[in-house]
Amino acid sequence: MEIPKKIRVGRRWYTVEVVDQMKTRGQMGRVDYPPQQHIRLALRSNKTGRSFKREEVSDTFWHEILHAILYDMDSRLYADEKFVTSLASRLTTAINSARF
Repeated sequence: MEIPKKIRVGRRWYTVEVVDQMKTRGQMGRVDYPPQQHIRLALRSNKTGRSFKREEVSDTFWHEILHAILYDMDSRLYADEKFVTSLASRLTTAINSARF
């Protein structure tokens, strides 16, 4: 999957940036809510130096998008990491299996 440079969530546009590593240890991605409206995705672990597979980066993208969607919906679930991880995994599988 090609990662877009910008994506619309609700009425807001988020910029998307792919970086070598995240600044915060152990993160694969991060979403900054309004007013920044920015998503960062890492290509490599800042703990082990291991490069992430394309599928992992894609899953992280959808994970961060779900945070943004839930935030836009005013749902408290945007901060529930377990819920977002579980839903993002299933969303990634559905998108990757779709035959358009």
